[in-house]
Amino acid sequence: MQRQWTLTYKSNDRAGGRARDGSRHRGAMMTFRTMSRSRRAHLSCVIVMGALIGGCASSNDVTKALNPDPPAKMYAEADAFLAKGYHEEAAKRFEELDRDHPYAPEARRAMVMAAYAFYKAGKHPEAIASARRFTSLHPGSKDAALAHHVVASAYFDDIKDPTHDQTAARRALAELRIITSRYPESPYAKQAENRIRIAEDSIAASEMNVGRYYLKKGQYVAAINRFKVVVAEHQTTQHVEEALHRLVEANVALGIIPEAQSAAAVLGYNYPSSKWYQNSFALLGKQGVKPQESQGSWISRQWKTLAPGAPTASPKPAPASQQPASPTLEPLPPERAPRSDVPTASSTRPARLMGLTAIQ
Repeated sequence: MQRQWTLTYKSNDRAGGRARDGSRHRGAMMTFRTMSRSRRAHLSCVIVMGALIGGCASSNDVTKALNPDPPAKMYAEADAFLAKGYHEEAAKRFEELDRDHPYAPEARRAMVMAAYAFYKAGKHPEAIASARRFTSLHPGSKDAALAHHVVASAYFDDIKDPTHDQTAARRALAELRIITSRYPESPYAKQAENRIRIAEDSIAASEMNVGRYYLKKGQYVAAINRFKVVVAEHQTTQHVEEALHRLVEANVALGIIPEAQSAAAVLGYNYPSSKWYQNSFALLGKQGVKPQESQGSWISRQWKTLAPGAPTASPKPAPASQQPASPTLEPLPPERAPRSDVPTASSTRPARLMGLTAIQ
């Protein structure tokens, strides 16, 4: 019988592929049937043992998936990993809690804590994605401020020096402003105020670098656009004085004297002792004019500078003690989990505001 099957298989193999596949299946069944009883029993045991070994390897995972631990226990385990400094493992455990018990009270907190754990592990993209997901699902919860804080901190840590791209600084600034505007009473507001000044100073410095480059190359319109950004959007930084003077230079080079006079008037009104005002005053003097507000300039349309008909002050020498100091980067607070004692800035310093009032 076994010889007959072999001959049939060979003939079908010559006949074609479809017949060959069918003959193989029939041949395998006939071979198993023609085996002795002992050999069949041995083969059956081998198959059963293989199935048992494969099942044992995944039985724990299946049991865990079908019967996960209670949410309180899972949260405690994840929090313990976070306290010990195993941030990646903690983030994984928090995400498992959110996945296994999406409607449990602990799941909402676990979502934002996963973002925080990713941030502590240095995985900023994962931290931002997890925190963004939380703010989109729970924008009004009490932990929303923490989620925005994680996003802002991740972007803030990625800020580069002013000679490089400032995308991270701009994104950090947007998140920090959300914290100060929506959550002014949160533990993160004070630190956000300090970081806003640092981010704005970095962005303004970058704009000044590009503006100076255009000014040096004689591309005055491009330079003016850069200096306008500093004057209009970052007027609390130390770069605003130079930006106003560079506007005077660029407009004089283009022959737009009224705009140059207005920029000098704003500079002299707010910083009469500045060296930049002295340079602007001297530059306009070479053109036979003085600083004077022009009602048609963009500065006059955006800001209230001088009272109508007010005389323009001459520049005064600046005492050494009044020279503007460069802002220093404050050290960040020690790392700790954001439970009831969230990290905040140890000290703050008031912003240097221009003496300008926006037109309502």
